[in-house]
This record gives sequence, structure tokens and C-alpha cells, in this order.
Amino acid sequence: MAELKGTFYGVSIGPGDPELLTLQAVRLLKQCPVWAAPQTASGQMLALDIARRAMGADANEKIIVPLHFVMSRDPAALRASHETAAQAVRPYLDAGQDVAMLNLGDVSIYATFGYLQEILQAGGYATAMAAGVPSFCAAAARLNVPLTGGMDTPLTIAPGGWADRVLDTPGTKVLMKTGRQLPALLDGLEARGMLEKSALVSSCGLPGEAVYPDLSAARPDPEQTDYFSTVLVKE
Repeated sequence: MAELKGTFYGVSIGPGDPELLTLQAVRLLKQCPVWAAPQTASGQMLALDIARRAMGADANEKIIVPLHFVMSRDPAALRASHETAAQAVRPYLDAGQDVAMLNLGDVSIYATFGYLQEILQAGGYATAMAAGVPSFCAAAARLNVPLTGGMDTPLTIAPGGWADRVLDTPGTKVLMKTGRQLPALLDGLEARGMLEKSALVSSCGLPGEAVYPDLSAARPDPEQTDYFSTVLVKE
């Protein structure tokens, strides 16, 4: 008889506001005895903080497994950190325990879960994903503006570093995680006369949230915004 292993779940936590967790996410967080959460070099565990705010006392009963990922563009270094993170959750899966990996925003968009999913699936482990609210949808709601117009209007989603490649395309542009690229992005928007069509939300739903509904009226200080900054450019 095959040994029963636990399932590795990618659970979307949303961008910050604990009210944006789905009922499915809450159910899985209750179900899984183990939570795996990314931890920065400074010790911050933002996704875990959001989950704890949503789950209250239930969070105290969970086994917390910190996951450390390198901030590097070196494929070998990235792969090594992903392997190390996958190795950290294997003992719990092997013991038949379900593991929830906490992911900011939606687990299918620029999320590290996919790398661990690939590694663990190759090792014979079952995986599943719980959809959530992505940061750009939360930012649009915070700004009280629709992302798109009619059905013939495209929507482009890209990392902040791709601004020069997407700003001249039709429709609404969403530029995610623009932190370090913000000065160059603002210059590019200004050169194209697009500042008044652009808005920025930083740390949406978090205590340090900053909202700029019109970038032509108030240009944000890059020192006052962070990595989790989303710029929306309307056509």
C-alpha cells in the first residue's frame, strides 16, 4: 500500500487587507496544520502577518516553516534556494501533513510557489492552488476606477522593468513591483505625457499604504514607496 503523503497548497493571501482572503483560502488555512511562509533577510514575514490577522487565534496552532529565497538574478542561486525551500517542507508532506504555502496577491502571478510546485511534483507530491485577489485589482478598487473599458480594450500586465516595452501599447497598463524602477518609470510617463492618466498604490491594504490617484498632481518620492508598488496607466 502506497504511503499517503500530504498535499502542498499554494494559498493566495491577497495584497494586504485580510478581508480579501477568499473563503477557500480561509478553509485551507484552517485545514493545513503547517504553514510555509517566505521570510526576508531582516526576518519579516509579510504573508504570515496577513494570514495571522485573518485567522486570529487559529494561527497559534499552526507549525510555521520559514522559507528563505535569495534576491538574485543568478539562475543557479535561485534554483538552490528553491530546492532548499522545497526540502524544508518535504518532512511534513512525508508525514502525511498538508502544507499551505502563503503567497501575497494571487498565487499564479509572479509567485515563487510555482518553482516549489515544479520541484515537488517531480518528486511525486500532490499540489494544488487557491486563487486570490491580485494586487492590481485591489489597487483599482482602492482608486475606485475600473481597469478596463469595453470588451475590445486590452489589459497589459508587466513587471515594472518592462515599462519601456509596454507603455506604448493600447489599453490599460499595469506595472507591478515597480519599487526600484519607479524613478525611470515616472520619467518615461512624463516624456510620453501620460502622468495624468497614471496612478500608483503602494502597499495596498497594509499599514504603510500610499495612494497617488494622479501622478501629474503629486509625484511620489521613491523613498516613500516600496517594492510592493503598482502603477496603473489608463489609455
